[in-house]
Amino acid sequence: MPIITDMTGQSEGLAKAHSADLFFIFSENDIFITQGTSLPSYETFIKCIQEEKTSAWYIETELNYAASMLKKDCKEIQGCSKMPLRQFFWEAQSKKFKNLAARAHGFLRLNETYIYCPKCGTKMQTDTVEAAKICPSCGRKDFPHIEPAVIVLVRKKDEILLVKNKNRTSEFFGCVSGFVEHGETLEECVVREVKEETGISVTNIKYAGSQPWPFPDQLMLAFTADYKEGEIKMQEEELDDAGWFNKNNLPVIPRPGSVAYNLIMGNMNN
Repeated sequence: MPIITDMTGQSEGLAKAHSADLFFIFSENDIFITQGTSLPSYETFIKCIQEEKTSAWYIETELNYAASMLKKDCKEIQGCSKMPLRQFFWEAQSKKFKNLAARAHGFLRLNETYIYCPKCGTKMQTDTVEAAKICPSCGRKDFPHIEPAVIVLVRKKDEILLVKNKNRTSEFFGCVSGFVEHGETLEECVVREVKEETGISVTNIKYAGSQPWPFPDQLMLAFTADYKEGEIKMQEEELDDAGWFNKNNLPVIPRPGSVAYNLIMGNMNN
């Protein structure tokens, strides 16, 4: 059960934080680290609270971690460096670290977003049972948002279908992906996204795994599929390039730690 405290930490949560194993400190979409991808110490975490650098913090005792969000005017922490959260997901070796980072960041974002009830305007409170904000007036509950998105590796004999997204600054080729729409199954979303982006029809769709991806609040649901028919016809407003590639001669692909990399390299279980 999350315990949100005030920014000065004068609550029972401050004492309970000492028992946590992991301490996440965020600044908007960045995370503070020490060496490599190691997380800050308890002493650093508490010092930020005591010096009133945090806008909110909490501890989730069942999962043995604590997390805080720094105020927007606080840019540095002594002894720590700031890393983009996306890079942390690429470089951190521990799946537990990455999953808890996604959970913590999502809940802290919820705390910033739902200050007042969208239904009646009353100031929201932190729920004492679930990781949610609750309205004391009308009882409305709001949970951290999760936006399901599919990502699919399409295979054609010894080749795989890769695309380069127009909206990304990097030059890598990745897998076809897109958000699930209301009233749509995951398999239907796979078929639609591949068809919309590349003009290709697919068959033999199989679930391959999932990964939290907090950019901003996604849950990536990975699939493989086999080519059925069609010629590549790019959705030009979405893609810069698309093509079939042999695994022995790949273009630049997403970095390790991403679900796309694991799909392409065939190690979704890692």
